[in-house]
Amino acid sequence: MVQKVDHIGIAVKDLEESLKFYEAALGLKAVGTEVVAEQKVRVAFLPTGDSEIELLEATSEDSPIAKFIEKNGEGVQHIAYRVESVEAAIEEMKEKGIRMIDEKPRYGAGGAKIAFCHPKSTGGVLIELCQRN
Repeated sequence: MVQKVDHIGIAVKDLEESLKFYEAALGLKAVGTEVVAEQKVRVAFLPTGDSEIELLEATSEDSPIAKFIEKNGEGVQHIAYRVESVEAAIEEMKEKGIRMIDEKPRYGAGGAKIAFCHPKSTGGVLIELCQRN
């Protein structure tokens, strides 16, 4: 089902400050920023070979990213795996007894179709299933 690691999502307090580190220290270059209103985040993707780093900054205090940072501090928030069909992946996960946060796909950054698996079913890791056009 999984084609590759699509991206690793990192929760940050200040997107601009974080971009300075990734660009200056690691030599990565952001391919722009985007606001995903439904998820109350502003994101930047930094290509890293065959996958990407996704920096996520909350745009609201009730954003899942704001809540994550309040509880855990900044850091890795999720791992996204590329799948051919997110709908088929959701059904396969449910058949295997994996608890889903999203029973139906939603749209994420860059127009990707995404769905999250609940960390209680994945050993504590928030897993995103990601289908790109």
